[in-house]
Amino acid sequence: MEDYIINVGKVEEMQMINDVAGLDELFQRAKRVLVGGGTVALVREQRLGDTYRFEEFTNLEDFEEYKKNVYKHLQE
Repeated sequence: MEDYIINVGKVEEMQMINDVAGLDELFQRAKRVLVGGGTVALVREQRLGDTYRFEEFTNLEDFEEYKKNVYKHLQE
């Protein structure tokens, strides 16, 4: 199964505009990949367009902790 890539810059944008529906969809897709035996990778895009992978999730527990932290930082 192919890895599911999450661009954290995009996640941060969704946090700033309170796009809960967008975050929900992103995390549901990632969860399906994990349940199917795949890996979810967090990447950050550099100014020159390069991306680098700085974290990977292979189990639901670690992924759910990341997801919880993302939702914690939503604007109220």
